[in-house]
Amino acid sequence: MAAPGGCGALPRLLLLVLALLLAAGADPDLEPDSAPDSNPAPAPGGSCGCGAGRGGGGREAAARRYAAAQGSGSGRSGPMVAIPGGVFTMGTDEPEIWQDGEGPARRVRLNGFYMDQHEVSNEDFERFVNATGYLTEVAAAPWWLPVKGANWKHPEGPDSNIFNRMDHPVLHVSWNDAVAFCTWAGKRLPTEAEWEYSCRGGLENRLFPWGNKLQPKGQHYANIWQGVFPSNNTAEDGYKGTAPVTAFPPNGYGLYNIVGNVWEWTSDWWAVQHSAEEAHNPTGPSSGTDKVKKGGSYMCHKSYCYRYRCAARSQNTPDSSASNLGFRCAADALPERQ
Repeated sequence: MAAPGGCGALPRLLLLVLALLLAAGADPDLEPDSAPDSNPAPAPGGSCGCGAGRGGGGREAAARRYAAAQGSGSGRSGPMVAIPGGVFTMGTDEPEIWQDGEGPARRVRLNGFYMDQHEVSNEDFERFVNATGYLTEVAAAPWWLPVKGANWKHPEGPDSNIFNRMDHPVLHVSWNDAVAFCTWAGKRLPTEAEWEYSCRGGLENRLFPWGNKLQPKGQHYANIWQGVFPSNNTAEDGYKGTAPVTAFPPNGYGLYNIVGNVWEWTSDWWAVQHSAEEAHNPTGPSSGTDKVKKGGSYMCHKSYCYRYRCAARSQNTPDSSASNLGFRCAADALPERQ
């Protein structure tokens, strides 16, 4: 039996409940934490920066335009925080979701690096699209029903927009899209080890970036699902969907929303078997089919997806996207401003 919080396969009863909720008018923004790809119809292109799926001529043309602009966005994305080098305990010997490969706990040594202070926002990504003509992959990864026309600029479909959400994290971006943005900005995606080290904020063997209690003194520290999943989100933390990228208190390294809000891509290929030996700057397997994502999202609830812990992890194919999946960048040195 799957451990509580498994994102990969939902019981048929839950699928039926979700379908009924959708038919009854539930928020169509509900998207997966991990699921196979599909190809929903994209919104009209133009200046949207929304591709027509994988392998399309429009996307290839945009890629050629983008290639000439690589690195031109250096210093033009969000602020970065210096993360000091050190040794930490990665993973856990008390996994909550054992099939995800959360263990074993192992010592990892990292060199110093820089991490985006917050997730890449809609404003950041729009700047990239306007500068390069880049077209995103819009191969959405739905649970039970595609959200037709959904893309980064229309997260819930063609009739939605991000006009009042420019400071929220960009959504519906694939791993490939995230790599393209980071490259343009003179950065890269963090490794899983760098991400988890950053998440812990200098603390050792704690569940969350701020400690072991989810709500110290009754205060909310992350944007997750409150209430009964999936029928009732009470939004006690102030948000039913995404929150601004600087919402909630930062962790010990000054990073905002490192758990909750949206899942974040890392550079590592997915694997569930790990050596217990100490590692130095690990980068994960040399190949694979899925990429690691970390941090959980606003859709995570302890009863279903208890993955808003630093040691928790999940995966998606590099060309998939979702309305609860974004990213932040890392760098070995601060990019120079252009």
